[in-house]
Amino acid sequence: MVDVPALRRSFGAIAEHGDEVPLYFYSYLFLREPRLRGLFPPGMAAMRDRLVGALAKIVSDVDDLGELVPFLEHLGRDHRKFQVAAEHYPLVGEALLATLEHFLGPAWTPHLATEWAAAYGVVADVMIKSAATDAEAQQPAWWDAQIVRHERRAPDLAVITVQPDVEVPYQPGQSVSLQHDHRPRLWRYYSPANAPRPDRTLEFHVRAVDGGWVSSSLVASAGPGDSLQLGSAVGELVLDRQSDDDLLMVAGGTGLAPLRAMIEQLAAPGAPRRRTHLYVEARTETDHYDLAVLDRLAAAHPWLTVVPVARCGRVHRCYAGRAADVALRQSSWTRHQVYVCGSPGMVAETRDLLLQAGIDPTRIRHESFGYRTGPTSRFLTPPVRREGDPPSDDLDLVHAPLTADWS
Repeated sequence: MVDVPALRRSFGAIAEHGDEVPLYFYSYLFLREPRLRGLFPPGMAAMRDRLVGALAKIVSDVDDLGELVPFLEHLGRDHRKFQVAAEHYPLVGEALLATLEHFLGPAWTPHLATEWAAAYGVVADVMIKSAATDAEAQQPAWWDAQIVRHERRAPDLAVITVQPDVEVPYQPGQSVSLQHDHRPRLWRYYSPANAPRPDRTLEFHVRAVDGGWVSSSLVASAGPGDSLQLGSAVGELVLDRQSDDDLLMVAGGTGLAPLRAMIEQLAAPGAPRRRTHLYVEARTETDHYDLAVLDRLAAAHPWLTVVPVARCGRVHRCYAGRAADVALRQSSWTRHQVYVCGSPGMVAETRDLLLQAGIDPTRIRHESFGYRTGPTSRFLTPPVRREGDPPSDDLDLVHAPLTADWS
């Protein structure tokens, strides 16, 4: 049994060093084994964020194997697309321990070294076995796909329909990593906006952000006929099939995508009907890019209510303000299952408002974007904003459990 408090204290201490930690880690790794550099994209900013996010998740859930093991299994399968092999894991472990020793200094004790080595051993073992199981089952490391439709619904936003060669397995609400041939080795997570279809197509909602290599390429340069690669699905933002409670869904921007996929799942023939209220928020009324589709869904399914909300500007059809505030003015929602998706700031703000209104936290589902040390370590914390980051309402959100990916 690992010393969980010691792991968390030491991780909290190194986290204070910010970006220096992943920079040291990858520098050590590539100096130790230069051939590994070719597995990574030229720009390492996103990879550095993912490293810290993954470590935060592992440390946060290290005493909850029911949460941690599925996450690690997803991670192991997902790393196949980077051509990570079993023999690479010891090198990563060596780099991790060297990084911890460097930043902890005198606080790095033999006891801590033993505990971190043991914890990493468990992590590596689960990831290696998961990847091997997929390989033995002849599950591909990625699926080849082609863009079949590209709709520019705003100057900075596109709805892109892709068709893979074979069916990509995923649950509505999960995320799929995507690589565009224009941006090789740069994988970004996006949530399909649809439940699985007979024709295998997936619809992605992509907003271009400043400095976003992948999102800008997908919005401005991609078009029908372009090739893509799709990685394994990840994420736990899925419908609870053990519950028949009614649903409250709160979406911000392109965070609508996974929630719309869940609504399509609920609308499938034979699916149990659950009264569902969707509050979808945008900055202004004209920023609601998918209302026509939502209107058709609501017209076809009496159990679905769609409430558009605009944060600013003049409104005609929309309610003014924040989606959570509008929802809480209209009902208490204490007996509903609640799903929230949007930018990290919007999700954190919405969750706090729901908790203040007395909604049981176990009824609120969202993906994790950060880590907070101390007794509230399992609560969501938005990432530290950096110069040049887009405003929170405009984040090209990737709905993945590792971290918010803004490019």
